[in-house]
This record gives sequence, C-alpha cells and structure tokens, in this order.
Amino acid sequence: MLEAFVFATILLGFFGIIFKKNLVMKIISMDVMSTGVVGYYVVIAARNGLFSPIVGDRPVAYADPVPQAVILTAIVIGLSIQALMLVGVMKLARDNPTLETSEIEKSNTP
Repeated sequence: MLEAFVFATILLGFFGIIFKKNLVMKIISMDVMSTGVVGYYVVIAARNGLFSPIVGDRPVAYADPVPQAVILTAIVIGLSIQALMLVGVMKLARDNPTLETSEIEKSNTP
C-alpha cells in the first residue's frame, strides 16, 4: 500500500512537469517527483528490517544503511539542482513579463 502511494507521488510530479505551463510549477513538480523517488528508495531499504544497525545484545532484522547514505546524497544534489533552476527562472523573469513557457517561446523565437 505504501509503495502505491509513493508511485502515485512520482506520477503526480511527472504529470505536473508535463502539463503545467508555469516554470515555477514545473520546478515544484520536479521536487514532488524527486520526493517520491526518495520515498521509494526508503521503502525498499526498509524491507529487510526497521531497526538501525547498531551493535546490540539480540539479533534483529536491520535496515540496510547503504541506500540511506545514497538517499542523503540524492537529497543534497536535488536541492542544489532546484536552487540552480530557480536562479535560471529569476534570470528569465527579468527579461520576460511572464513565466508561462508558451509566452517565453513566442517572445524568443525569431
């Protein structure tokens, strides 16, 4: 059930990127899709167990820590990409009165 919600989040972000015309909404949709992908990896990493791999006195099923480290890296990279895209949109906003993709394409085509 949780995987279905995560997959729905990924699809919601994907369709937002395709169908939204405002550049800021496209960036937000990309962030939603990225959050869904991170959530999917967290669900996959927690399949074997839910406990942290800390030395203890009883054997339990542990969650794999390697995907967790990869996900932390993906979150940082996603945040930096989002910041870079917002700077690009700010530069576009200086030259264009709107952030709608169709209007920007009309004004920049020869």
